[in-house]
Amino acid sequence: MRRFQNQTLMINPCVLIPVYDHEKLLGKILKTIQGYRLPCIIVDDGSHSPCKDELVQLADKFDFVTLVVHPVNRGKGAAVKSGIRAAFKAGYSHVLQVDADGQHDLEDFPSFIERSRSYPEAIVLGVPVFDSSIPKSRKYPRYLTHVWVWINTLSFCIKDSMCGYRMYPVVHILEIIENNYLGDRMDFDIELVVKSYWNHLQLQSVPTKVRYLSSGVSHFRPWQDNLLITTMHTRLFFGMLGRLPELLSRKLAEVKSSG
Repeated sequence: MRRFQNQTLMINPCVLIPVYDHEKLLGKILKTIQGYRLPCIIVDDGSHSPCKDELVQLADKFDFVTLVVHPVNRGKGAAVKSGIRAAFKAGYSHVLQVDADGQHDLEDFPSFIERSRSYPEAIVLGVPVFDSSIPKSRKYPRYLTHVWVWINTLSFCIKDSMCGYRMYPVVHILEIIENNYLGDRMDFDIELVVKSYWNHLQLQSVPTKVRYLSSGVSHFRPWQDNLLITTMHTRLFFGMLGRLPELLSRKLAEVKSSG
């Protein structure tokens, strides 16, 4: 396994894991992160026992882990916001966000980190390469989201806005978080990417394998969260209309540069 020594990097990254009742695979995930010698911030988003107790034990066991606790569940987006604020206070330049349910291939850490080294001011987005394990209830709504994101940015540069495996430049993302309305739940990942594009942040993409484990625990609520995401797309659409002249100008510049 390739290991990353922070002192040899031009960036100072940490791993960020939002957690809500995902205790089964965290020990294994942390052992893999330990191999890369990266610090890790875990945000407990109001988990119940035994997850809450397991997180305390893991934080005691692994000295590279910092545990941030929400007393009550506030949503994945709220957990990521808290983690980014904690990373800023600790002096990290970038956070590599991964899910706690074992979907993400941690062997792709080098790809994200190397891309961030080349583009330190960019968001590096994971572009999922799914296998047959993806549920239909998660697969097909993604296509609708892709279309809405392209409409709301007038650009095809965002290959995937839903994947939770991504790397953020802390200072720039914190500025977006503090100066824009962003949802606190499953709408957060998408809305942050669109508003980052509106605010001229660079965007890079890295392909990564994503699998849905039969033993995994997902808190995605197909009806409620798809409704939440649809409402968010509508909100972004009206925000796009107010930015239409600028976005059209950027689109024209993209076409000219590609031609």
